[in-house]
Parts: sequence; C-alpha cells; structure tokens
Amino acid sequence: MRRRSVLRIVAAATLAAGLALPAMTAELPHAARPEEVGLSSARLSRLSEWLQGEVARGAVPGAAIIIGRRGKIAYQQAVGFRDREANAPMPEDAVFRIASMTKPIVSLGIMMLAEEGRLSLTDPVARHLPEFQEMRVGVPRTDPTTGRVSLALEPAARPITVQDLLRHTSGLTYGNGEDPVAQAYRQANLRERGITSAEFIRRLAALPLMHQPGTHWEYSYSTDVLGRIIEVVSGTDLHSFVVERIARPLGMTDTGFWAPQEATSRAAYPQTDRNTGRRPAVPDPLVRPSWFSGGGGMVSTARDYARFAQFLLNKGELDGVRLVSRKTIELMTANHLPAGTRYGGDIGTRFAALAPTPEMGQGFGLGFAVRTEAGLNPLPGSVGDYYWGGAYGTYFWVDPREDMYVILMMQAPAQRLPFRYQLRQFAYQAIVD
Repeated sequence: MRRRSVLRIVAAATLAAGLALPAMTAELPHAARPEEVGLSSARLSRLSEWLQGEVARGAVPGAAIIIGRRGKIAYQQAVGFRDREANAPMPEDAVFRIASMTKPIVSLGIMMLAEEGRLSLTDPVARHLPEFQEMRVGVPRTDPTTGRVSLALEPAARPITVQDLLRHTSGLTYGNGEDPVAQAYRQANLRERGITSAEFIRRLAALPLMHQPGTHWEYSYSTDVLGRIIEVVSGTDLHSFVVERIARPLGMTDTGFWAPQEATSRAAYPQTDRNTGRRPAVPDPLVRPSWFSGGGGMVSTARDYARFAQFLLNKGELDGVRLVSRKTIELMTANHLPAGTRYGGDIGTRFAALAPTPEMGQGFGLGFAVRTEAGLNPLPGSVGDYYWGGAYGTYFWVDPREDMYVILMMQAPAQRLPFRYQLRQFAYQAIVD
C-alpha cells in the first residue's frame, strides 16, 4: 500500500478519535521559473534581500512566503527562524497560528452548507442559535449634570442574519475601546480558557449589540458565531468539519485547529520582545484549544494556504475536487457592504490602508475584504482582488485579474501592517509581462 494511502487511513482514524491530524507533506502546484509566468527573477530578488535584512536586524524572527501565478508556484522562500531563541531555522513547511486567516476557511464552510440547502444567508441567526432570539442594542447615555455614562438598551430593529455575520454587519464587536458595550464584552470573559463553544455563544448572546444589525461594519466575533452555526447544522465539531470537508479534500494536510506533536520541529513562534523580555501572546500551535474559534483559531502552513488560494482563484475547484460552484465564489468575492454603511471601532488605526472603506477603494465580501475601485488605495493591487490577514502576522491576497496569489506566514504581531504593505509592493513590481 502506498504511503499516502496509509496516511489517509491513519488520518481518518485520528479524526474519528477527535485528535489532531498526523503531519503529511502538502503537494504544491507545479513550480515554474518566474519568467515563465510573467515575473522577473531579478525583481523578486529584491523581496528576498529585504526579507533577509528584516530578519538580520531583528524586526521579525522569520517568514515563509509563496507567490503563485497562472497555476504555478513562481516564488517560495523560507527565511530566518521558526524559533529564534532556539536558533531553529525556518522550514518551508513551518506551522503557524494564522489567527483571522481562519475566517475565510470557516466562511467557505458556511457557503458549502448553503449550497446543500442546510441554511440560507437570509436566515436569522436565531433559527440556528436560539440564544440570539431577543437581541438588544447598547446605547450610551451621558448625564448632562454629572457627565456619567450609562448604558440604555434598545430592541434590535431586525434580526441578525447569516449574511450579517459573513460581512461583519451583525452589530457584534470584539470589545476594543472604552465604549460601555466594549467594556461589557471584556467583563464577560469571552476568551476564558476551558469554556465550550456553546458556553461562548451563551455569554456572547447575553451581551448588548454595539450597533443595530446591518448599519455598521464592525470587526467582531461574527465568524466565531458562524463556526458554532456550522457545528449545530452539521452535527460535528468545527475542527472535524474543517478537516474532513475542506482541508483534506484540498490537500491542506497541515491545516486544522492545532498541530500534532509530530510537528514539533516545524512549529513557528514569535521572538522575545526586546523591550519587555517576553514573547507576544501567540498561542502554541501544538496545543489543542478547549473550543474551536471560527474567527481565529486555526493553524496552517504557507504550502497549505497556497492550495486554498489556488482553489479560490480556480473558482471553487482544485485538482479535480470541487467544493462549491463558481457562482458561490463570485458571491463571496463581491462587495456586500451597502452604500451608507458606517464604520465602528478603531478601523483607521487598526487597518489603515487595508480598511474595507470607500475612502480606500475597498469593501467587504463574505469572509474577506475586496478592492472595489482603482486609484484610491495607496497600495498596489487590482480591482477585484480580495484579501485578509491575521493578528499574529499572517496575510494573503488573491488577484484574479493578474491570475496571482501571495501568501505570507510569520509570527510577528507588531510588524503585520508594514510587512503587508511592503509585500504588496515587492510582489507587483516583479510583474514584467
């Protein structure tokens, strides 16, 4: 029996036991010289030199980058350290915590269930999670005499829908800032270790909304709610659903919600902060979480996410495996924010040029941001490109017009925005066709 067949049998047994998958090497699309796909080797060397310089000066511990174009891998680099303190070099198949790059994968899971007729994007969330039946919106009130701020509650004008969750117009929040609703989120201890996904939903649904549903784009726990909907509708936990229905069919063999101990020599970690003497708070990729965060809980590799990006670029198919239709990918990658959508939170400082705002020529689809106009954004790209990143440093985008995608994997939270900016510049300046 061939080795890959044996590994698939082992993987199936492991999944049935509720454990992490054993490590298997993901196969990439065929490699090509950059010139074969319209890129310049000399110009790509600028990216390599910059990345090596950033590692040498201690800005980041290391990174893994893949650029694919016209169905082939044109550039692949693993630079620096997967663990600088251990002097462990970065392998090409290093395993990273990908944080919010979990969201596009979980959003795809929702769209698969929609195609099967098991839910609809128009469904009220309460149809699947009754805890969201009677939602209230928190409205701060300031006493003109004392200046004290209290929180009044108003009924939600309409139910939250599955589409609201996908496009972050649910009225939920992440609890950043000093708004009374944000403070209530933090006091609810939503990130407490040891709770279940059902308990997370119970605590979240008991909190007031930050906004009326459908009125504001507010980055939030929305995709965590989608993850719980997948569990309820499918009857399986989110890790099992993602691995069995998405990762394994697409050959994403190192993708799930934690990595096995066999991947110890490939696990990537942030470096110690020189100012604090501590590492940034990035969860260990080898540790199984108590519940599976659809908004930010997964691990993956540059190779695996390259396969996911190629699947998206192929409009829902990879290597003969089709998970969703072309029309579903077209729906996901269109802008779903209506004219007049307002924006909450610290969107300007948190996302800057990557903010999904009209001022930046961008909107938001079903799981990622989408470029909608040319000439407004300071970063290079194409109308129709779509992207997202993770708080720990990872980032990807897909550019259908250029038939290209780019994957960045690193564990360097403080450097995530400048690296995304530079990577876009280096990737597009290498196009010479």
